[in-house]
Amino acid sequence: MLFTGQTERSIDEKQRISIPKEMRKAFVTEDGSAVVYASPGPNDSIWLWPELKFEAWASMLEQSGLQEEVEMELAREIFSKTSRLEIDKAGRIRLPEKLLKFAQIERQAMLLGVQTHLEVVDANNRGASEDEIMPQQLRDLMHRVRKSRAQRP
Repeated sequence: MLFTGQTERSIDEKQRISIPKEMRKAFVTEDGSAVVYASPGPNDSIWLWPELKFEAWASMLEQSGLQEEVEMELAREIFSKTSRLEIDKAGRIRLPEKLLKFAQIERQAMLLGVQTHLEVVDANNRGASEDEIMPQQLRDLMHRVRKSRAQRP
């Protein structure tokens, strides 16, 4: 499944957030359970990964060619703060407090579809972030992505 779009979500007093129904099927594992890997992301975000996508991402990090020491430090930071969460019958996950604090998320969050994963960001901070991305910056980013892909073997 390709994750796209954005939706505002409330985080309840038990630190739970609901995953939209149409997206939940992407988190179903081979044994039928619905599992989310929640990890710290850049720019004050929490990344929510389906199990297979998380494993593929972890493999990509391992094969990234970074210097071993840098790679080990990055892996330590990401994987030590990642939690494996099960989606409950109501379609919710309980976000760990350490990740909510890391991402500075309080009660209102935005759930963003970002191709292979979802990102959870504070709804109040998202507006400012969106306003900062101007059309020229977006074009520059797209150009860098295309150039980077063209240089891959």
